[in-house]
Amino acid sequence: MVQKSSSAPTDDKSAPHLRAHILIIEAPYYDDISGLLAEGALAECERRGMTYERIAVPGALEIPQVLAAAAAAREAGRKTFDGAVALGCVIRGETGHYDIVCNNANHWLMEIAVRNEVPVGNAILTVDTREQAIARAEGGVNGKGGDAVRACARLIETKRAFWGASA
Repeated sequence: MVQKSSSAPTDDKSAPHLRAHILIIEAPYYDDISGLLAEGALAECERRGMTYERIAVPGALEIPQVLAAAAAAREAGRKTFDGAVALGCVIRGETGHYDIVCNNANHWLMEIAVRNEVPVGNAILTVDTREQAIARAEGGVNGKGGDAVRACARLIETKRAFWGASA
């Protein structure tokens, strides 16, 4: 599912505005936790005047695959975006699956970001308990969702400083 934001941002003077369009790729495997992450990410986008598209995937392992597809579409001139934010949560269970998901999701997310020069803010939480996840996800713009948007925004600004405003 893809959901686009409105193009008219609010005028909040408390955060620096950035004319940018980002992809928010989210894995709502844990609905309550992903909801908190998204709440913070969307609030920070609004504070900064950034537009976004939300793309939902089944789990954290699918996030890098969507980023790769979006990067390829951007390279082909079929998609326009300035950066991406990954939202998800992996909670340790009784098997080694946790390590596989955490390692692969984060490795491939960074591999694709670096290879394709895509600024990425990462809020894929990797925790031992649901309580730890909620503590990191809650807080609106001050939670990890907001942190990921701020990281992405800073990377977009840095890329533009190297390549110019159209980068």
